[in-house]
Amino acid sequence: MTTALPAPIQATTGLTLTDQERREVAELAEALAQVPPRLIDQRAWMDAARKLACRLPARVLEEIRDYRHDPGPDGLLILRNLPVFEDVMRLTPTVPESVERAATPQAAVSALISLALGEVIAYREEKSGALVQNVVPVPGREESQSNAGSTLLELHVENAFHPRRPDYVSLLCLRNDHTGTAGTLVSSIRRALLLVPDEVAAVLRASRFVTEPPPSFSAGDATPQHAVLEGDPDDPDIRVDFSATTALDEDGRAALEVLRDALLDVGAMLVLQPGEMAFVDNRLSVHGRTSFEPRYDGLDRWLHRTFVHLDNRRSRADRPGNGFVLD
Repeated sequence: MTTALPAPIQATTGLTLTDQERREVAELAEALAQVPPRLIDQRAWMDAARKLACRLPARVLEEIRDYRHDPGPDGLLILRNLPVFEDVMRLTPTVPESVERAATPQAAVSALISLALGEVIAYREEKSGALVQNVVPVPGREESQSNAGSTLLELHVENAFHPRRPDYVSLLCLRNDHTGTAGTLVSSIRRALLLVPDEVAAVLRASRFVTEPPPSFSAGDATPQHAVLEGDPDDPDIRVDFSATTALDEDGRAALEVLRDALLDVGAMLVLQPGEMAFVDNRLSVHGRTSFEPRYDGLDRWLHRTFVHLDNRRSRADRPGNGFVLD
């Protein structure tokens, strides 16, 4: 089985904001952070965020719209030179299930850009349904296959077990690890499918797999039997979590190994630095994380994470009161 990590993505990939565009985003984020009730999960605050998102710099909106139309061969969008607001940043959280409830300029950046792409959603059983979540290492959970760990995180579709999994996952870097080398692994089925033999792809298109909920969920059942590749055979969606998806027969197990090797062979490593934000198309791409050594000194790796749906109508029955959180 392939174990080598993909090469880092070049810093020229994606859109780098000009300093003027960075100032414009900062002004919007600071204004949003002050909107009453200054609580991210409240409807009034999110309504204000949705309107302010329309005022993001034109080049940012154009890049997001192009990505929404077609996420490209990697299913990845990277925005660089976003404001970080280091002067008001607190220490990196270390508590389990860490989330952002009170509005901050950093969280406002995540919300603004995510809402320019689609609708921000969350899951009641994961991080108590918070819309902006912290991806931070937690003492005692180093080996966890979750956002709280610091060991190698297997490639996965976010919430692969869930029937309403996100269309996109966003990651905004506030701090990288102390060495500045902790990476987000990203790989697309659009590239990997070229390395998967037709007979193996046929196995992956059959409903002979089940997926368990990740450790970050407080409740949830394994899926009914499902396929790993779904939709157009020439441009399929992918549904797999290599730490939680199990094949029901030997052919399925062998097919998962071939797929994992192919994804690693064509993948890339995104080493996010402060002020960089990445979106991963959760329908086409899997992602993971390299291992790193946290120091728990308040300056460890810290990302903000959001989940985005393109069509909230599809999940309306699962969101009480037409809110943001799926039950």
